[in-house]
Amino acid sequence: MPKKIDHIGLAVRNLEEALKFYEETLGIQSTGVEEVEEQKVRIAFLPVGESKIELLESTDPEGPVAKFIESRGEGIQHVAVRVDNIEEKLKEMEEKGVRLIDKTPRYGAGGARIAFLHPKSTFGVLLELCERDE
Repeated sequence: MPKKIDHIGLAVRNLEEALKFYEETLGIQSTGVEEVEEQKVRIAFLPVGESKIELLESTDPEGPVAKFIESRGEGIQHVAVRVDNIEEKLKEMEEKGVRLIDKTPRYGAGGARIAFLHPKSTFGVLLELCERDE
């Protein structure tokens, strides 16, 4: 059972410009910028209550975020739900016939363990399972 919405990932072309809007215009302060080489992104988390907004800027024109922006433009790229025991949750999803992008968890931003479910199994939404120690 998911515990909460961990974060909503927003694909942006320019992280600095997006951060300026969220921090200066909306008044939401980021927790800093991090590069996740494996996923070819630079990210910033902006805490909003118990959840976060994650801004994602591609570091590679062939990366998944760059391809998302190329096909769909900037905007919501994924929704992440917090889970306990991500391996067990992935096994459960597969047993229920959900198409997995990741069969095993991988490293995500902020020290999370993450895995994605395919949008063809989730009504067009890229869903991320996210496990954190916090």
